[in-house]
Amino acid sequence: MEAVEAYIEKNRDRFLTELIEFLRIPSVSADPAHKEDVQRAAEATKQYLLQAGVTQVNVHETAGHPIVMGSHVLAKDYPTVVVYGHYDVQPPDPLELWDSPPFEPLIKKTKIHPDGAIFARGSCDDKGQLFMHVKAFESLMQAGELRCNVKFLFEGEEEVGSDNLEIFCRTHKDELACDTVLISDTAILDNNTPSITTGLRGLSYVEVEVTGPNKDLHSGVFGGAVANPVNVLAQMIASLHDEKKRITIPGFYDKVLELSSEERAEMNKAPYDEASYMNELNVADLMGEEGYTTLERTAIRPTLDVNGIWGGYTGEGAKTVLPSKAFAKISMRLVPNQDPDEITELFSKHFKKIAPSSVQVKVTPHHGGKPAVTPTDSAEYAAAAKAMNKTFGKDPIPARGGGSIPIVSLFEDVLGVKSVLMGFGLDSDDIHSPNEHFGLYNFYQGIRTIPYFYHYYAGEND
Repeated sequence: MEAVEAYIEKNRDRFLTELIEFLRIPSVSADPAHKEDVQRAAEATKQYLLQAGVTQVNVHETAGHPIVMGSHVLAKDYPTVVVYGHYDVQPPDPLELWDSPPFEPLIKKTKIHPDGAIFARGSCDDKGQLFMHVKAFESLMQAGELRCNVKFLFEGEEEVGSDNLEIFCRTHKDELACDTVLISDTAILDNNTPSITTGLRGLSYVEVEVTGPNKDLHSGVFGGAVANPVNVLAQMIASLHDEKKRITIPGFYDKVLELSSEERAEMNKAPYDEASYMNELNVADLMGEEGYTTLERTAIRPTLDVNGIWGGYTGEGAKTVLPSKAFAKISMRLVPNQDPDEITELFSKHFKKIAPSSVQVKVTPHHGGKPAVTPTDSAEYAAAAKAMNKTFGKDPIPARGGGSIPIVSLFEDVLGVKSVLMGFGLDSDDIHSPNEHFGLYNFYQGIRTIPYFYHYYAGEND
């Protein structure tokens, strides 16, 4: 493995330069205006894989954005790993909150990243982490140290629900046959505390529309006599939590898997400083479900949050209008045993039931996904833990993640294998937010660690 490390060190600058070019492509899957950019990113991904030495790479068109699949099979008796990632990115809005243009990557030092971080949309989620795998593979190939079969599955719709991935996986099930799936779309606890994500929350995402009068009205003439949909929507949303911050939808908690006191005590051993946490976010206090710590609230408890709300006049100046409609986007993070379809149905019935007769309510489901828990007693977890110990100098902590990666349960259902979630970002890297960034230390640490995963998974020793 010394040759692998030497190759990585020699090519550090080139790896970063190539990533910067990749990040310049505004592959925003949610915006139809960027359809050609997403296609361009898919083609670029294909070229990076071919340059890295992958023998067979194809761009597969879908009903939405393309899926890039690469395959490098060396021997039938070698273990086979599918590497999953996504080259699409979140919309960069609001642009005015970025310190630098989101698709003009900029490297600068920060308190958390004294060696520098690359600021750009997709730098951490997930282009930067996807790119680590391509360069780790390239390094293994150049050093002649690859002892696994590797298949790459990179999609362009993760940020919009992966609508076509299940169809693709079922259609290409035989081609994707493997022993495990390796994913780097998660984070470590901090740069001094490596961790491996062992659980992810599921997701139910809906959009609601509340309609009152058949047109916008003068708020002076009609205000006080006709229900204002924005006011009604605000009241309805407020009622979705009680004074203990528990969600009030009937049946919402019926299938929630409760952890034992021992399990909760174990997860709360993870490094956490509440004062630093609040200081980093510039908040004076924290809020959440009563009876649970912050670490528990963000990992093992379900949530309901408004992701966007609008209605009426929001332009410059004033317009005294009583709006006809009000809208909101709402996401619910789910924990093991909660089914996204069931939760969506429970939400829809409850939200319509609590609406006053003065308005009409429409609920439109968007994408969702099942929660997932990955084992810590598997060969792939052992290989990942040993690889992290090798490069970080300490054993990683198993940690539950608060986000959602719906494809983890999809891979288990379709391919019959478990995933290992070995990410290298930080929760403070502002993914999905303005000023998203990815530490250079984290980028290179990922490229260094991933080859050791293959090394140990193939049964090799130090």
